[in-house]
Amino acid sequence: MLIPAHSVCTAIRDDIVAGVYERGSRLTEELLARRYGVSRVPVREALRTLEAEGFVVTRRHAGACVAEPTEQEAADLLEMRGLLEPLGASRAAQRRTEAHLKVLRGLVRLGQERAKRGNSDDLRSLGSWFHETLAQSTGSPALTSILAQLRHKIAWMYAVEAPADPVESWTEHGAIVDAVARGDGERARAITALHTERSLAAHRLRFGTGGERADRVRNSQHPVNMPSLRH
Repeated sequence: MLIPAHSVCTAIRDDIVAGVYERGSRLTEELLARRYGVSRVPVREALRTLEAEGFVVTRRHAGACVAEPTEQEAADLLEMRGLLEPLGASRAAQRRTEAHLKVLRGLVRLGQERAKRGNSDDLRSLGSWFHETLAQSTGSPALTSILAQLRHKIAWMYAVEAPADPVESWTEHGAIVDAVARGDGERARAITALHTERSLAAHRLRFGTGGERADRVRNSQHPVNMPSLRH
């Protein structure tokens, strides 16, 4: 059975994010093909895609290697997410379907229940599912793809601590969905910007000098007057 290149790409990307392949390590087509039980053709295509996404670099005399992003590149990703996720929420308010709303509301309900019980592992996966669904609600394949790449790369470069107040975090998720459901793009954008900014302090670099937090990204942003969530 032929395994499509995008499936191989997903498998390699997931392993890079999980740390199976260390930063700077070589990725030989032969070993990858053997690991994933495929021929070298889909592996070669997958590596090209991953290079375009920034997970892989090609080096002279070494071939494909896992990329070694700098601290500044990692910080830039958080800043990009801070700009694009609010845009996505605004677009979702205009383009979401009832099916999207049903999933988002269900995730918020589950998230709020788990938050009260303190199930942090469940909350992490529910949060990822929530933001993935919100991105899909934009009706823009390009924006959805970019946001997915940002999430993957941020998960690769940063360890994310559980929110200090998970109940408040999921209250923010609920407020985003309420704004999206009402078609209020400006409010959806503002609440998502606030939610994203608050999450910065939980991000800690997996590499670099002392695993510093992402404070410099937060401090570099201009203060924004956010609306109250009790509206």
